Amino acid sequence: MSTVTVPPAPPRRTNRLGLDISLYRGGKTTLCAGCGHNAISERIIDAFFELGVEPSRIIKLSGIGCSSKSPAYFLSPSFAVNAVHGRMPSVATGAVLANRNLLALGVSGDGDTASIGIGQFVHMLRRNLPIIYIIEDNGVYGLTKGQFSATADVGSKSKSGVVNDLRSIDTCALAVDLGATFVARSFSGDKKQLLAILKAAISHRGTAMIDVISPCVTFNDHEGSTKSYSYVKDHEEPLTDVSYVPYFENIDVDYDPGTTVAVRLHDGSFVRLKKLDPEYNPTSRLTALNLLREARQREEILTGIFYIDTFSKDFLETLRLVNQPLALLPPERVRPAKEVLDEVMEELR
Repeated sequence: MSTVTVPPAPPRRTNRLGLDISLYRGGKTTLCAGCGHNAISERIIDAFFELGVEPSRIIKLSGIGCSSKSPAYFLSPSFAVNAVHGRMPSVATGAVLANRNLLALGVSGDGDTASIGIGQFVHMLRRNLPIIYIIEDNGVYGLTKGQFSATADVGSKSKSGVVNDLRSIDTCALAVDLGATFVARSFSGDKKQLLAILKAAISHRGTAMIDVISPCVTFNDHEGSTKSYSYVKDHEEPLTDVSYVPYFENIDVDYDPGTTVAVRLHDGSFVRLKKLDPEYNPTSRLTALNLLREARQREEILTGIFYIDTFSKDFLETLRLVNQPLALLPPERVRPAKEVLDEVMEELR
């Protein structure tokens, strides 16, 4: 009687915390097959797993739209809040102020951010709220049959043949100008670049805004679209070759004099930018804005990390909050005494 040799099971994939990658995954996606949003979810899983971030430290926030379904597909053990359409930044602000120990990850869309939510978005930027804010940008309203969003380019054509006559909002230029301290753009199909940018954003303290071009395979992946897979591949112009060195690894990097900039992040990690444009300075707002505007005039989709500021105070530092999360303070620390309230009421008489 012959014996059958059963090969050993492959070793479990664990990170530096000893956690299995399954803890960083979520439910099965219900988005369209080929949707760029699914690729972004995969990169989020990889980034948090490889950096060894405890999932229970994370709070996922979203609004309404196809993009806002994405948090269901990654980081299942983390906290999650699905906010009202366009109002995610205010909910994120409340959550971060209540518990500064949480790592906030906001996932929004171009409609949720640049249309109904534009007012909330700009105030989040100017406050430099500590949050990773990802815009899954496809240029259309995918849940309402593909109308143009505010990020759709002039001259782009809808699936029904309608041409967009309105100027688009460049969320990256807006973020740089209004106070975000980490601003980048990537393409959902560029695994290497997007993963490096996400890792750097996780290590940053302040508003890390990442606009990710994410083609809608149902309503915006046709000829005439400027957010399709083929258009982005033909018109993408990388600004930098991005690499990331986490603090728990050897941080020695090979410097190419005059062509490479290494920026130290708040936890001791480095993001290394190999400059493809010799004039590029990632710490200059003016340089970043000029590059974005020039690329727009050339009808190029500029990708990479445009701007980093590791010196400005984030919103929590500006407010001088105590180190202990406000939500965990005892009542006597947060409730004014009766004599204090009496004094306030007397002043209002």
